[in-house]
Amino acid sequence: MKFLVPIQKAAVALSSALALAGCASLSPDGGGADVQALVAGNPLTGGANAQRAPDARSAEAVDALLARPLDAEAAVRIALVNGPRMQDAFATLQLSDAERVQAASLPNPVFAFSRLREGSALEIDRALRFNVLNLIALPWQARWAGERHEVAKLQAAQSVLLLAADTRRAWVRAVAARQGVSYMRDAKDAAEAGAELAHRMAQVGNWSALQRTREQLLLADAAAQLARAEQAAVASREQLTRLMGLSGARAASYTLPDRLPALPASAPDAGDVQALALRDRLDVRSAQMQNTATTNSLGLTRATGLVNAMELGAVRNTVFGNGPDRARTTERGFELELPIPLFDWGQARNARAEALYLQSAARVRETGVRAASEARESLAHWNTAYAIARRYQDEVLPLRRQVNDEMVLRYNGMLSSVWELLGETRASMLAVNAAIEAQRDFWLADTDLQLALTGSAT
Repeated sequence: MKFLVPIQKAAVALSSALALAGCASLSPDGGGADVQALVAGNPLTGGANAQRAPDARSAEAVDALLARPLDAEAAVRIALVNGPRMQDAFATLQLSDAERVQAASLPNPVFAFSRLREGSALEIDRALRFNVLNLIALPWQARWAGERHEVAKLQAAQSVLLLAADTRRAWVRAVAARQGVSYMRDAKDAAEAGAELAHRMAQVGNWSALQRTREQLLLADAAAQLARAEQAAVASREQLTRLMGLSGARAASYTLPDRLPALPASAPDAGDVQALALRDRLDVRSAQMQNTATTNSLGLTRATGLVNAMELGAVRNTVFGNGPDRARTTERGFELELPIPLFDWGQARNARAEALYLQSAARVRETGVRAASEARESLAHWNTAYAIARRYQDEVLPLRRQVNDEMVLRYNGMLSSVWELLGETRASMLAVNAAIEAQRDFWLADTDLQLALTGSAT
């Protein structure tokens, strides 16, 4: 359908619409400052700030941290300023910011030109069209895009916490594996001493071939376990290296502490972890914000269900006649084009929008249920891991040391053999290794609990 009115009125209407619409601008950092505010004070980051891309200043800071034994806090700092995953997260956030600005930008006008000839008659048509519906819907589209950008900020903050948690886990595993290798080497040395002594005693006829073979089997098993421990130490260190984004000389130069941090003196009161998770978890807040954005988009879809396009155009038609004087006539005005809803009444668009809303609402509920459940599970795991690690530290290892001391006294008094002493030494080393694993599991559970309360357990 086309309606012709004076072009001056069309220009005034279009100018008024343009003045009301305004223009959006890109954020200087794509929203990175808001992400920093969301993760500020979180125990997983340890006060470290994430960075979009490494620069000369951050490179110097990384080198300074790598110059001394790397603790968990330093590893997290390096990962947040140098890790590739951070660069990917901030690039995704910048993309969301660009989409926000694009959604809030005025639609471009369209210029149309046609030249028609019939004999000596000539007709020239010129039109400048503007999508009026997009302009009318611009405030809603801008608000919807802004809400989606807020979701992107929450998701970027969640990426920061996930990287910090993964880095802490990798650091704990790497240090525990390094500590375990040390004790497995001691176990292998004890097995070598036993095998050598058995070989010599068998040569002089004091031991049977069966007894010597048993000692050789113990040595072979200790050597295999040491090889596994060394491989686990290499794998865990490389995982930590990847998370920190290190390569070349940096990847080989840093050193890890000899042992894991000591256990806390007592288990702190975590409070109502379910309420904390539902209040503070970023994935819960992200799902709620996503649901709000989906609700707003549903309203826009319903409002434009029948008429989803409207174009307003300024038209100027010039006709040169066939006569000898080639009289020229000019028509000016504008045209309004509307689709006629004969076949598509917007039912499918409305149904799709409603389905997206129902899907979003279900995800909000599922996220809340999962967050509360994961918080309870993580707390139970934390308590169990702490109790086990404490039992090893307060009971198993002291009793093992007492048994070792008694065995040495009995050996010095010739009340026990060297084989009993070696066997007790091997058993003590295995107990120490189990205590290291229990301590490692506790610090992993501690990281999981912090993430379950503030970020996401996935």
